[in-house]
Amino acid sequence: MTYNDIFWRSGDGLTLHARDYAGRARRAPVVCLHGLTRNARDFESLAPALVAATGRRVLAVDVRGRGASDRAADPMTYTPGVYAGDILALLDDQGIARAAFVGASMGGLIMMTLAVMRPDAIAAAALNDVGPEIAPEGLARIAGYVGVSAEVDDWAGAAAWCAAGNGVVFPHYGPADWDRMARRTFREVGGRPVLDYDPGIAAPLRAADPAAPPPDLWPVFTALVAGRPSLLIRGETSDILSADIASRMRAAAPEMAFAEVPRVGHAPMLDEPEAMAALVDLLNRAD
Repeated sequence: MTYNDIFWRSGDGLTLHARDYAGRARRAPVVCLHGLTRNARDFESLAPALVAATGRRVLAVDVRGRGASDRAADPMTYTPGVYAGDILALLDDQGIARAAFVGASMGGLIMMTLAVMRPDAIAAAALNDVGPEIAPEGLARIAGYVGVSAEVDDWAGAAAWCAAGNGVVFPHYGPADWDRMARRTFREVGGRPVLDYDPGIAAPLRAADPAAPPPDLWPVFTALVAGRPSLLIRGETSDILSADIASRMRAAAPEMAFAEVPRVGHAPMLDEPEAMAALVDLLNRAD
C-alpha cells in the first residue's frame, strides 16, 4: 500500500516527518509512535493492515532525530515532553482534533505525556510493551546499546547485526525477517548502512542521576487509560514490561484490554496475529 510523506514544523524549528496512509472511513485517524531507536518504517506492515481492517487513516511518525525527521541541535530535547509537543504540532498541522494512538515502548511514554498535555486528543490508546515502570534488567540493556555505532559494511552485515542483538526477542525469525529488520533499522550513507537515528538521543539517559528515584508515572498511566478504550500488548519474554508490572497495570485499569504475544520479547512488531486482532478490536470500539 502506498503512502504520502507529510512534513511539519516543531516549536523549535525542526522539520519532522510522518508516513500518511490514507483511509476511507470518517473516523479518528491512528497515530503510530515508535520506540527509542526505531522509526516510522516499523509500522510498514501494521499501517496498511489497519487501513484495510478499519478504514481509518494511519500516520506513522518519525520522532525527532529518527528516520526522515531532523536531528535536534540540542540533544537534551530528546525527551518525552518535547516529543509530545511535536506530536501536538502534527495534530494541529493536520487539523486532527482526536486520534487513536499506538505507542511502542518510548512511544507509549509519549502517549502518557499527551494524556496530561491534551487528554481530549486521545480517542483510544494502545501501549505496546511499556508501562509506568521499566524493569531494571531491560533498562540496563537499553543503556548498553543506545547511541553506540554499528560497524557494518553491507546489508548482510546489517542483518547479522540485527540478528545478534534481537535473536532472543524474535526466536522465530529467519534470514528474510532479519533483512527486513535491517532495512527498518539502518539507512545507506556513502554506500554503507548506518543506524537511522541520531546518537545524541542517548544524552538525556546518560545525564540522568542513577541514584535519583524514577518518576512516578502511575498517575500518568491512569490518566491515559481513564474513560477511553485502551489496550496493553506484552511480549511474553519482555525484559522491559515484566509480568509483574503488567499484572499491576491490569489491576489498576480493569477495563483495559490485554494481549500477550507468545515467544516474543521487547517489543512485538504488532504484525503478530495476537497483536493485530487486539488492535483491530480496540479501533472498532473507539470513536
